[in-house]
Amino acid sequence: MAAPLETDVIIVGAGPIGLFAVFELGLLDLKAHLVDILDRPGGQCTELYPEKPIYDIPGLPIVTGQELSDRLMEQIKPFGAQFHLGQMASALTKLPDGRWKLSTDADIEIVAPVVVIAAGGGSFVPKRPPIAGIEAYEGKGVHYAVRKMDVFRDKNILIAGGGDSALDWTINLAPIAKSLTLVHHRDGFRAAQHSVNQMRELVEQGKIKFEVASVKGLHGADGTLEAVTLAGTDKQERRYECDAFLPFFGLTIKLGPIADFGLNLHENLIPVDTAKFESSTPGVFAIGDINAYAGKLKLILCGFHEAALMAQAAFHICRPNEKLRFQYTTSSSNLQKKLGVA
Repeated sequence: MAAPLETDVIIVGAGPIGLFAVFELGLLDLKAHLVDILDRPGGQCTELYPEKPIYDIPGLPIVTGQELSDRLMEQIKPFGAQFHLGQMASALTKLPDGRWKLSTDADIEIVAPVVVIAAGGGSFVPKRPPIAGIEAYEGKGVHYAVRKMDVFRDKNILIAGGGDSALDWTINLAPIAKSLTLVHHRDGFRAAQHSVNQMRELVEQGKIKFEVASVKGLHGADGTLEAVTLAGTDKQERRYECDAFLPFFGLTIKLGPIADFGLNLHENLIPVDTAKFESSTPGVFAIGDINAYAGKLKLILCGFHEAALMAQAAFHICRPNEKLRFQYTTSSSNLQKKLGVA
């Protein structure tokens, strides 16, 4: 494991609220690292409804989930936030010096005086296909995410699914795979049309295969995958040799390891005060849908408000010997320089 990374604030969750928190922290010269289990920023907005219109963002009569995330990413660009995507925040530890150490399941450790939980309803967890004995192969032959592409170099890969993740990784892994087959239960997809077109071009060029089929069983010893059982539209089963199986059957939301962080939870939510949005654990804040307080509304605009007040409180923890001077972006030349608009 590499040496721990150090920053001012660790943000768990890179959805709209986590992204806006970067902006509010950046105005106060506080640096942030963000951890998210998804492979791109945006949270639910980009993963579940990228094209769904949102009507209650101030100043934007209509904006899609993807457009909102894109605009937030543009807004925080001056602050150089560091993203750790495709990783789950797995453990939170209090250090002797009073700071927090967050560990991820990709063996990354980040140390900071402040932790902000902006995880929405929790972590997105891949849906496990209903295949008997699949647990024995997970992490060796069965993978629900691609952390390092080189792991799949020269492998005989089978990808199952019909959404964006399945199509994207079919396209991206095709050049390095020994062989690659995409299977889906029907010849129709939920993915972006240009990705479907790219996949079909690869099939026509003989670089990959596509079959309308379902995976019914896994074969191999000691967790080492050797083959799977496929069943086509005729229900006939046959053996397909492969050593890497990537099922992309969607995501479900679970609280995940956050439940084991030692925080005071109420019905899987983190109670906070409404002055700072700090939990009962000093230095750990919760903003967005993951928190709870009297009068709470689960709206993006409410999360933006929570992020602003959290940042003010975080400053006093990160810079205990400095005075916080409140400034407006419209009139402060200092803030305008930070934003690159002076």
